[in-house]
Amino acid sequence: MGSKKRFYLGSILGLCLVLLLSVPSPIAATKQSTEILWDSWGVPHIFAKDREGMFRAFGWAQMQSHGNEILRLYGTARGRGAEYWGEKYLESDRLANSMGFPESAKQAYAAQTEEGKNYLDAFAAGMNAYAEKHPDRISEELKKVLPVKATDSLALADRLLFSFLAVYGKCYPGLAGNNGGSNAWAIAPKHSASGRAMLLANPHLPWSGSNILYETQLVAPGIDAYGVAPVGIPALVIAFNDYLGWATTYNTFDGCDRYQLKLADGGYLFDGRVRPFETESKTLKVLQNDGSLREEKLKVRRSIQGVVLEREGVTFAIRIVGLDRFAAWGLMQQYWDMMAAKNLRQFQTALKRLQMPFTNILYGDRNGHIMYLFNGQLPVRSQGDWNYWQGIVPGDTSKTLWTKIHPYSELPKVIDPPSGWVQNANDPPWTSTFPQQLNSKDFPPYTAPQGMSLRAQRSARMLAEDRKISFEELIEDKYSTRMELADRLLDDLIAAANQYGSLLTRQAVSVLTNWDRKTDADSRGALLFSMWWEEMGKQGGNIFATPWDEKNPLTTPKGLANPQAAAKALEIAATKIKSAYGTLDVPWGDVMRFVRGKVDFPGNGGNGNLGIFRVIGFFPGEEGRYISGLGDSYIAAIEFSNPIRAKVLSTYGNSSRSDSPHYGDQLKLAARKELRPAWRSRGEIEAHLESRQIFSE
Repeated sequence: MGSKKRFYLGSILGLCLVLLLSVPSPIAATKQSTEILWDSWGVPHIFAKDREGMFRAFGWAQMQSHGNEILRLYGTARGRGAEYWGEKYLESDRLANSMGFPESAKQAYAAQTEEGKNYLDAFAAGMNAYAEKHPDRISEELKKVLPVKATDSLALADRLLFSFLAVYGKCYPGLAGNNGGSNAWAIAPKHSASGRAMLLANPHLPWSGSNILYETQLVAPGIDAYGVAPVGIPALVIAFNDYLGWATTYNTFDGCDRYQLKLADGGYLFDGRVRPFETESKTLKVLQNDGSLREEKLKVRRSIQGVVLEREGVTFAIRIVGLDRFAAWGLMQQYWDMMAAKNLRQFQTALKRLQMPFTNILYGDRNGHIMYLFNGQLPVRSQGDWNYWQGIVPGDTSKTLWTKIHPYSELPKVIDPPSGWVQNANDPPWTSTFPQQLNSKDFPPYTAPQGMSLRAQRSARMLAEDRKISFEELIEDKYSTRMELADRLLDDLIAAANQYGSLLTRQAVSVLTNWDRKTDADSRGALLFSMWWEEMGKQGGNIFATPWDEKNPLTTPKGLANPQAAAKALEIAATKIKSAYGTLDVPWGDVMRFVRGKVDFPGNGGNGNLGIFRVIGFFPGEEGRYISGLGDSYIAAIEFSNPIRAKVLSTYGNSSRSDSPHYGDQLKLAARKELRPAWRSRGEIEAHLESRQIFSE
């Protein structure tokens, strides 16, 4: 199908969507219609007569809930943010155009099957139809991005992939990280109180921008999947259906490397010969205050390794997995096949294509299988260990130039382990279950580092210490705010403070002695201990007497290396808290708040670096309060019974529109440590129906 014909088809599909009826009562849909049932939490349940209709409605729903956010993301993914909105987006445009996101998106679209192109066209058509019918719901400055193109979601996906790989691979200087993370569990029937497999999915991402997750149910012939998609992306990246489900976590994956180049005669040395740079000139446009556009030239240079950058007098190239293979293989189609899979064999068939460049996968199904996979396009490197590839490697030799990736069969994975469980809290693959099933010595030394964070240890401890976990216990454990760090250091800190401390320090000891070692809203002492830890970090040097040891991965690190310094840090922390709040035993929830718009509740949870499983990032607000803005983006607890039993939560709500009733409406459940039922059947949804939209075609 030619591009002009496809454009007209997209326009016609969009016009069909304008024939939309909104009805409050549960009217039965015809076989010729597609409908969205919006439940009382603002979750769209899309029931479609075909896949194209499903994706059109998905595009419509995303624009209804997150339209302005999506258009800004698409504008920056096009590398035209400065053209649309001014100077502050110029650096973002330089990155997008240097890395070639717009061009890569076009290649990715061309590489799709005809079916895939139809889905992407339909998704864009749904967005455009919503914007055409509801222009008052779109910010004037963001209308510049319209109409949405089928390639926009692919460019955004490219940018998201690059951001992760570049930040965690430390290969693009100055690119800020999002500090995101995740927890995930898969529990086999032998470790479950009900005798059924269970899954816990729990990403911890910032609550804004490209990190927003959109909760949706997608139903069409051959598919009935429930989960979340990154806003602007037409695929569920964490999901379950009637047969299986999966969760993802960021893995300790290095897919982006820096190569130092040796310049010579206008080019660079490679294997003893001078090679010329590939060069390309681009013109960026920048909106001025008077409405005019100025032009800025961008020169892009590439070596055999990749895009060339200069920082502080050093010329280096970056090489990143995924961007070329993404265009050729089709990330979206892999996710669509994962959503439609019915068993482990079908699910692995989709995974084996390795279209997703990174992330762990944790899986469970109705047949009782569980799996952990260290997923990614792992480069085949001829030398060096993990630490070697974290630095800048020589770029003048082919010995460091990787060109292949390890096949699926060579990636670390654990299927149905004797323990009956697998977990990941962003730790390396070696600690995915206990007794350990993966030995790092069986894999290339560059695969992943050694180490296990206190949050990961807390995760494994809860699983190992409960022989049979019920569905209710799964949810209770997910919301655990117990601080593993306190279990390692609090007794030593109290002893040090009693020996070396001042009068104020001994008052602090009284508070810490009575503290429950949790960060619940009413926990008194949590603020004091966390601020003490912050002060300890400022001192530098070793804090623990015994560092982490791979031979004792669940009991180290431990003990205080310098008790006297610890007592002094406690005095400093106590002084600051007493000055700011008037008391040392201030409740955690008085200071740490769940806030979204006008919604404001006492918070619980905290920084995962403290060994807290219930991760919430709090940021400085007004009057000494800290405001939630990261962590527990989405929670799904699933038991693979028949029918599926599932409870979920989109912590910050399912709309980014500040005037929506679903902007922050789920924070009240988060404050109470509750999940809500995932309504999936028509009967359940219609019993909690907020509105219905029928698309006549």
